[in-house]
Amino acid sequence: MGLCLTEMILEVKVISRQIALEEYDDIWEANDQHANFKAEVATYSKVDPMITIDRMSRATNISVGALTRYILAKWAASGSEGLLEIGPRVVDQMNNVIEKAETIGDDPTRLSAYYVLSDIISWLNYPLRK
Repeated sequence: MGLCLTEMILEVKVISRQIALEEYDDIWEANDQHANFKAEVATYSKVDPMITIDRMSRATNISVGALTRYILAKWAASGSEGLLEIGPRVVDQMNNVIEKAETIGDDPTRLSAYYVLSDIISWLNYPLRK
């Protein structure tokens, strides 16, 4: 029996957007839920990533734009990849430990939560040990 190919028309929409790589320098409240992230952004935004990306581009013959897009997409997807590897049930268990400790809010409870999380991670790591 013969194979019948149907003509397919793909419409490709190329989105081009320019972004400025800028340093981040700000002040935030001590209780800001994003304080750690903001501190990291402030630290890493002082580094010029284009030196490395330019070298990678020359070495691999991949355009700077394609490499930059790959790096951003890979980083943005890493949270979802981690969730898939660990599983939503374990992430939920770990989050519940943290929420309970933060609701109570004292140092002994937070330290206890650390030990619970340490046990969970040790259990997750068990099959990886030789």
